[in-house]
Amino acid sequence: MHVAVLSDVHANLHALEAVLAEVDAGDFDALWFLGDLVGYGPRPNECTALLQERAAICLAGNHDLVVLGRIPIDTFAGEAGTAARWTQEVLDEAARSFLETLQSQATGEEAELFHGSPRDPVWEYVLGDAAAAAAFALTAAPLVLVGHSHVALEISNGEALRGEQAPAGTELQLGRLRRLLNPGSVGQPRDGDPRAAWLEIDIAAARATFRRTDYPVERTQDEMREAGLPEALAARLAFGI
Repeated sequence: MHVAVLSDVHANLHALEAVLAEVDAGDFDALWFLGDLVGYGPRPNECTALLQERAAICLAGNHDLVVLGRIPIDTFAGEAGTAARWTQEVLDEAARSFLETLQSQATGEEAELFHGSPRDPVWEYVLGDAAAAAAFALTAAPLVLVGHSHVALEISNGEALRGEQAPAGTELQLGRLRRLLNPGSVGQPRDGDPRAAWLEIDIAAARATFRRTDYPVERTQDEMREAGLPEALAARLAFGI
């Protein structure tokens, strides 16, 4: 099975379309999405419609749940709260209905999927040893896939935990060690690379490859400014922070 794993689109349609074009050009059997379709960005309805059509597995992230009112909106402060309130106002009924069906964890072939972590599928970031150790202890699948942090990451569970950020082109052989992988963010990367991040997994070949895709960042920035979303959210897209 050949799978494209995406996460954290955050209503960035141009980034999502660019990644989907690369997925369409490859021989993929399925697309899995790890949550946060909306929030921050200017095109929540279009992004939700695309992933509803394309994703075999689609998770809910914390931004999705806040916009639905299942998490109090005052949980978010500053620019995130402003963007969440704007998204609530513009989200159409079709998008809302689809988001309402989603959960924050799922299982796929050879993998367990979470937006945050196995310990807290909505909120916990897996960025350090303690969270990674807990993630492995609470799961059994060879692959644990998480999103939420917007940082492309690979952690292995051998005699000791070993992990690091995974820049574009990082390729891993799967099978001997259990792996925790974060594809990074399609729509708002935070690892210093502004390109859309995603992950390719070939289960039959026991291989995972971290991908980055160029997209017209300035078009998303223009749409954010036209919508009146916070300038800081638009500006950071150019730097991947």
